[in-house]
Amino acid sequence: MTTYIMQKLLATIPVMLLVSLGVFLLLHLIPGDPVAAMLGDNATPEAYANLKHELGLDLPLYEQYARWLGRVATGDLGRSIRSGQPIGTALRNAVGPTAELTVLALLFAVAIGLPAGIVAAVRPGSLPDVVLNLFALLGVSMPTFWSGLLLIFLFSLGLGWLPPSGYASLIDSPADSLRYMVLPMIALGSTVAAVVMRQTRASMVEVLSNDYVRTAWSKGLAEPSVILRHALWNALIPVITVVGLTGGLLLGGAVITETIFAIPGLGRVIVTAIFERDFPTVQAGALLIALTVITMNLVVDVLYAYVDPRVRY
Repeated sequence: MTTYIMQKLLATIPVMLLVSLGVFLLLHLIPGDPVAAMLGDNATPEAYANLKHELGLDLPLYEQYARWLGRVATGDLGRSIRSGQPIGTALRNAVGPTAELTVLALLFAVAIGLPAGIVAAVRPGSLPDVVLNLFALLGVSMPTFWSGLLLIFLFSLGLGWLPPSGYASLIDSPADSLRYMVLPMIALGSTVAAVVMRQTRASMVEVLSNDYVRTAWSKGLAEPSVILRHALWNALIPVITVVGLTGGLLLGGAVITETIFAIPGLGRVIVTAIFERDFPTVQAGALLIALTVITMNLVVDVLYAYVDPRVRY
């Protein structure tokens, strides 16, 4: 198992380098000039040239990338072009809300999607199966921004049960934090719950038709034992794959969700930096999200080996 994990860790290094290069190059293709945006329309050519040299934007792209990558390797994410503050501090403050929202949305998705998929697979074609598939189709089809607005309209403006927006620290005020996170969690996690439900159903239907499951039924084992111990465990690998891949979907959706619900997370920091042409902040934020997705994929690979020992071979 140790060798398997080390091989996966080493394989992530070239992926991280390619991701960093892609983020760097794509951001420099965005229309707009951050120096002109900072100085305004009345800037003199001398001031423009001095600020561009100070920010290192007059260097060739490969030198800019090498300097940026060298600083990132030492933990220095640079300073914001707009505010001049360390980017690491801004991202550190924003990671907490985004991590809380993402984890809650993932737990919500698994808690709803996994049981719903099992119920739908046990009796395919039944009324519960049809109803659950309709809800799954609705969840997959509805964009996050639209479901978020509907939730605000219904539960905040209509019923007045939950706050429409805002954020409270989980450490300082756990109860208020959870109240603020209920609607964003549902809006962000509903799509993933639908995907998990459909994958669980498909995988369980396939496994339940295997000979060893029929043998378990013929032995007179109880239904929970057959479904949970014999069928579900062998159907988990595709489900784990979907859950791992949806980590990136959740982080991408968090950008929109945090904007709608005014959560001071990583998504809002990146969106604000994009509008302000703050290249270093966008680069650092996008790189952090990419590293998080890579880490989640690594965790999924390790879970493969735990669920199915054949993967280790």
